[in-house]
Amino acid sequence: MSFVDRFLGFFEKRISPFPEEPPSRPPGKLVPFLWHYTRDSWVWLLLMGLLSALISVLEISLFSFLGNLVDWLGNRDPATLLSEESGRLAWMALVILVLLPLASFTHSLLLHQTIIGNFVMSVRWKAHRWMLGQSYSFYQDEFAGRVATKVMQTSLAIRDAVLKILDVLVYVGVYFIGAMVLVSSFSVWMMLPFIIWLVLYVLMLRNFMPRLKQISRSQADARSEMTGRVVDSYTNIMTVKLFAHAGHEASYARSSMQTFLGTVHPQFRMVTGLDICLNTLNALLLFSVGSAGLLLWVNGQTGVGALAVGVGLVLRLQGMSNWIMWELSGLFESVGIIYDGMQMLSTRQEIVDKPEADDLDVPAGRIQFEAVGFHYGRDAGIIEALNLDIRGGEKIGLVGRSGAGKTTLTNLLLRLYEVESGRILIDGMDITSVRQESLRQHIGVVTQDTSLLHRSVYENIAYGRRDASRDEVEAAARRANAHDFILDLEDTSGRKGYEAQVGERGVKLSGGQRQRLAIARMFLKDAPILVLDEATSALDSEVEAVIQENLSALMDGKTVIAIAHRLSTIAAMDRLIVMDAGAVVQEGSHTELSTGEGLYAQLWARQSGGFLDLPEVSAEGDNIS
Repeated sequence: MSFVDRFLGFFEKRISPFPEEPPSRPPGKLVPFLWHYTRDSWVWLLLMGLLSALISVLEISLFSFLGNLVDWLGNRDPATLLSEESGRLAWMALVILVLLPLASFTHSLLLHQTIIGNFVMSVRWKAHRWMLGQSYSFYQDEFAGRVATKVMQTSLAIRDAVLKILDVLVYVGVYFIGAMVLVSSFSVWMMLPFIIWLVLYVLMLRNFMPRLKQISRSQADARSEMTGRVVDSYTNIMTVKLFAHAGHEASYARSSMQTFLGTVHPQFRMVTGLDICLNTLNALLLFSVGSAGLLLWVNGQTGVGALAVGVGLVLRLQGMSNWIMWELSGLFESVGIIYDGMQMLSTRQEIVDKPEADDLDVPAGRIQFEAVGFHYGRDAGIIEALNLDIRGGEKIGLVGRSGAGKTTLTNLLLRLYEVESGRILIDGMDITSVRQESLRQHIGVVTQDTSLLHRSVYENIAYGRRDASRDEVEAAARRANAHDFILDLEDTSGRKGYEAQVGERGVKLSGGQRQRLAIARMFLKDAPILVLDEATSALDSEVEAVIQENLSALMDGKTVIAIAHRLSTIAAMDRLIVMDAGAVVQEGSHTELSTGEGLYAQLWARQSGGFLDLPEVSAEGDNIS
């Protein structure tokens, strides 16, 4: 590694892009929210701000030197000038050749190597980890694209807002104060136009900027809504095509694009007005300072150098004022985006681990539901005072019409939702007293709606156990009867077999192939508790027969909860639990229940091809499993 790489690398490592401390909830107010994300980097941000102030002071000193130099050239003897002013000339040479370049270079290092990349990544990392902790129900109510957009937009907006405040505004503030002090040293009359200009400039910004801020907040929300709608169409592209609704989706996206455009036009109307006002102010300032300096020089009250410095500062401030306008406009836009993102990023997590939460220990796998109640926040419940005791190693089948509460029950076991009353125990431990990750590490799940990550086949199977070897991954695939079709896969980039990408949610695979990969993932996880929610529903009969044999081997010594509408797939379970309207109405073996007169016998008699009859829909039109 070269010296340059080591030198730049030093600055690039001053801020950790991936802080290790656990994520915490951001405050819901602007300043504490900003501090939440900047406190790890405040030393380097402060140092950058101080360097900005130093650069402003050094640049103002150059204008002062320019005024002196003009006066010297007009009034001093060239033969003695160098000897008489050697000290000040040497100081200016030091400022020009050493101090200003060194301060600018160090500022650039901090800005570009230390802050711009790492700081925004640190914000993204913290925000992303916090959002990963949000509940399953949170993501059911939000567009995934909208959540991602807010995380990315807000991270950039926090960085831009902090940099504009600590870098740009500090530089401009110190520069303007220094300019005022310098001009006042020549004449109070020359300083007066600057004061008037500043007052009018502040009033102008006070009129325009809050309105721009409000529009920016609306624009940020409209942008994330627009992105969410577009991503939703892409994510569900198969449904869009099957129903021939490309035109509808285009209209659906267009309405959000039109809403977004409705915030853009008012924004730039105000920007145009701001630009006209600013150019008018700058013209008046140049005229006033030039006129005042000329009159003072004519009356012998100031020198040529003062006039040159005054006009030079005005020209500098003219360019700077346009820059300030855009920077402040950007600042208020960033603040608007931050306000919009803050509402989502500061949302309290619904399901959190207790401070004293421990790891789950599953020596036997006994599961107890004690007077469990859950209503999805409604007055009337999906599950009411449910009691169920599943022995360790027992295989049970959950049976019932759609809406009976079967999947809801397993979701409560996984703590995807929090029980509203009662409790759930695993080997005597209340699941609310253990860490969520530890709980879910001990439960293997395969659902009927198989969702794969947009990664390789290998990575999707290895998701079951991240430290698994290649041989273990392939062995799991063989047990799920997936190895042969995996070897035949090839994606558009030429990657083959286990390295082939499966597409978003596994869109490149058939339903049966996705299901077999999900089952392979479960084989690899080898959890002591298994939840099978229509685990073989997407498989043809021949493949299902092979999978059933392997599942039987896997279930040995494990506690199993299996849900299936095809009753033949769970008839051989140790015990069948029949649910209706969120309650256990029957339990027993297939033989016992099928010969009686209860709900199970009715469902069994009505099956055609091994499936339950049509779902029973509640009076409210819901069909919740």
